[in-house]
Amino acid sequence: MKLSAPTRISLRVLALAYLLVLLVAPLIIILWRSFERGIGAFVASISTPAAISAFDLSLLIVAIVVPVNVVFGVITAIALVRRNFPGRSLIQGIVDLPFAVSPVVVGVSLIMLWGVNGWFGGVENLGFKVIFGLPGMVLATIFVTLPFVVSEVVPVLHEIGDDQEQAAATLGATRWQTFWRITLPAIRWGLTYGIVLTVARALGEFGAVIMVSSALPGISQTLTLLVDGRYVNDHNTFGAYCAATLLMGLALVTLILMTLLERKRGTAK
Repeated sequence: MKLSAPTRISLRVLALAYLLVLLVAPLIIILWRSFERGIGAFVASISTPAAISAFDLSLLIVAIVVPVNVVFGVITAIALVRRNFPGRSLIQGIVDLPFAVSPVVVGVSLIMLWGVNGWFGGVENLGFKVIFGLPGMVLATIFVTLPFVVSEVVPVLHEIGDDQEQAAATLGATRWQTFWRITLPAIRWGLTYGIVLTVARALGEFGAVIMVSSALPGISQTLTLLVDGRYVNDHNTFGAYCAATLLMGLALVTLILMTLLERKRGTAK
């Protein structure tokens, strides 16, 4: 159906207005409120011990979560595409579960499992604290970021097929050699894109993490929890906006990486 020029212009204006109201305007407000007192005040706000600790903890969680999900994601993707076994549909459903389950529900489930009165709560008697500590926050983040590597690698594996892998096996290559020299180079762009998505989701996670964290500054407070703590508990609106801007900056870097990788992947094809 061919649309008239006025209709096309109206649709474009409507789309731009929609994006302006929902995305651009809030971002502009956050930036304005963060720098209204000057760059010095902004730097002072994001360089407090609590802010530095929150930044370091967020990066530490990312550093733990990403390798775990890369290993699990690649193995799971290969199993789903290259293997035929009972329960494969069930595994696929479990992998997609974080897309459907609220992060708050994930946090509650972890408390029921690893809390003092949970199924595995006895580990605290051994001096291993899960809930309201780093392990619980890592587990929550792993769960919510679980599908991204799998969802990016599976289509690539379908696209490339297994002809080259079978040829390598015929020539006497081991499974590890086949994976390292054939499969991994073929899935590298999908894997890298999945890693970037995992990093973005891990940095911005709030609902699951706040349920299993004590949110104490300098102890178990990530950047997202810092924003919430400053705004809700401390009534420090300016500090909350500054922390949000720092988090937004990290998200912007991730978005740029995603865009560059998408272009690179398109060129590689």
